[in-house]
Amino acid sequence: MIEILSEIWQTARRNKLRTTLTGFAVAWGIFMLIVLLGAGNGLINAQMQNNDRYVDNSMMIFGGMTSKAYDGLKEGRSIQLEDKDLATTRARFSQNVDKAGAILFEGGATITIGENYVSSSLRGVFPVDADINKKKLSCGRFINDIDIRDQRKVLVIPENQARELLPTNPRSLLGQVVRVGDMAFTVVGIEQEDKSRMSTEVSVPFTTLQTIYNRGNKVGRIVFTFHGLETEADNEAFEQRYRATINRQHRAAPDDEEAIWVWNRFTQAMQMQKGMNIIQTALWIIGLFTLLSGIVGVSNIMLITVRERTREFGIRKAIGASPMSILNIIITESIVVTGFFGYIGMLLGILANIYMDSTLGSKPIETGLFTTTVFVDPTVGVGTCLGVTLVLIIAGTIAGLMPALKAARIRPIEALRAE
Repeated sequence: MIEILSEIWQTARRNKLRTTLTGFAVAWGIFMLIVLLGAGNGLINAQMQNNDRYVDNSMMIFGGMTSKAYDGLKEGRSIQLEDKDLATTRARFSQNVDKAGAILFEGGATITIGENYVSSSLRGVFPVDADINKKKLSCGRFINDIDIRDQRKVLVIPENQARELLPTNPRSLLGQVVRVGDMAFTVVGIEQEDKSRMSTEVSVPFTTLQTIYNRGNKVGRIVFTFHGLETEADNEAFEQRYRATINRQHRAAPDDEEAIWVWNRFTQAMQMQKGMNIIQTALWIIGLFTLLSGIVGVSNIMLITVRERTREFGIRKAIGASPMSILNIIITESIVVTGFFGYIGMLLGILANIYMDSTLGSKPIETGLFTTTVFVDPTVGVGTCLGVTLVLIIAGTIAGLMPALKAARIRPIEALRAE
């Protein structure tokens, strides 16, 4: 092996410019492959982080507009979800539904304490809302079942609004009574600030908001977590059963997909994962095609090497060298050249990804209303590096295979005649 490496070094020294240019093509191909994969990972990680604000196994149901005539009624009717729909969700679909709740909104609320006030919106919720939206509290608690049962006048306020009400010590707002319009509410929790979403909504018990603002049996949205629906087919079948049941309660066609809207976060996550896999595959393909130019260059330089060393290979075969030994020399040289410059490109690509991570990674973007991140941890893992190593070995083998076969077929008498 040492002799082969020595021969490779001598060949490279005799053709410095040609070897360097060919090696640059290989290094550039690997560099672009690593950078593309790193950038793709950065975008995917950012999207995953932005979508990690709620649990995947949850659904949200909205009232819609009928698109079909049914039961003597024309299309175009507005469907308003009601308490009976929430009760049906809990009773009829308990096999899959874990926790169910509802949401009501009331805008234009002014929250006051002393001389300080903020303009906000009230969000009537059930305890499950904290689980679904992964709410975190800096202090206190969230809305609980007793609040719902007793229609308590309590609220959970976002930290940024608490800071406006009590700038010097916002957490001291916990337990204090504030005015919401003309009514007194007790602050039972302060929600941790989440800059990735607009924190302008104050959470209150659903039943409290429903009663105070005379909403009757109206429900804005139904939300619930579920289990046992592992595939897209399972989710689609559940959605059809659920839609048909709720539609019938409002005298809408069972198969009318416009009457109610189902936002299934689980299938959305599955589709997003498929999209991410497509992006990663596309980046691999683009990177590999970039690397292909370097492979072609290595193959060409090996063909030239074979032509220049024709007499040498002929003499080797004349004194007993086997075609396999000639084949081994050329393929090894091809792998060494490809691997050496490929690892230089890989190292530079990793350094470029580290630079992107330090400059763009996790850098928040201010939209004016909320903060989002579009680039998170743009790096490649050990698995990717091992995959690229395998690509280098295969690429080097392929690049040297044709020249090696040509060298192995050289006949000694013809080689000795070559100039």
